[in-house]
Amino acid sequence: MMTLFEKQLEELHVLLITMGGLCERAISLSAKAVEEQGKADIIQQILETDKEIDQKEREIEDHCMRLLLHHHPVARDLREVSAALKMISDMERIGDQAADIADISFYIEKNVKIPGKIQKMAEHTVHMVTESVDAFVKADLKLCRKVMEDDDLVDNGFNDIKEELAKLIYGGDLDARAGLDLLMTAKYFERIGDHAVNIAEWVEYSITGIHRNNEHQPNL
Repeated sequence: MMTLFEKQLEELHVLLITMGGLCERAISLSAKAVEEQGKADIIQQILETDKEIDQKEREIEDHCMRLLLHHHPVARDLREVSAALKMISDMERIGDQAADIADISFYIEKNVKIPGKIQKMAEHTVHMVTESVDAFVKADLKLCRKVMEDDDLVDNGFNDIKEELAKLIYGGDLDARAGLDLLMTAKYFERIGDHAVNIAEWVEYSITGIHRNNEHQPNL
């Protein structure tokens, strides 16, 4: 029979899965907003999803505080609750950055061709968020380290887009302002990838007790 703490920890897992699903939705919608160049109904869906992410963050914070105050967990249990509190901070930032992409999409000119690799970057980050939350729920060290490795795909995508846009601008085939909007969009997806890596690193900490410090610490 499960203890009360175990039941509440399971509830925490469900809440995190729900928040992760909202982040995935926000990322996918933001890529769609760019593709359709600022369609109003898509932007509205992103903003509403961002609000849901913020609400879920507060709900999870409250749940974690109750776990800490009522059960005084130690060792692995304490790390798991502490990691969850750190994870939701990065997840909330993912929602914010999806909203930032939505804002940019509104200003992208209608005749501008959207680089296909922006959509691929979005797809990679969705998978990274999904797998980082799955790794937490399943305590899967191999999966969370896969997320960290997959960030190279997002970084490489950003570098490819940067080079592609530069060639188009220098060749006179793309307006500099439109190029900057697309570059900023790609940069936000790269940052989302960094936040997914941060989540995976906290998952690793919850399992091993060791948290690595590296370049994936965006403060934006």
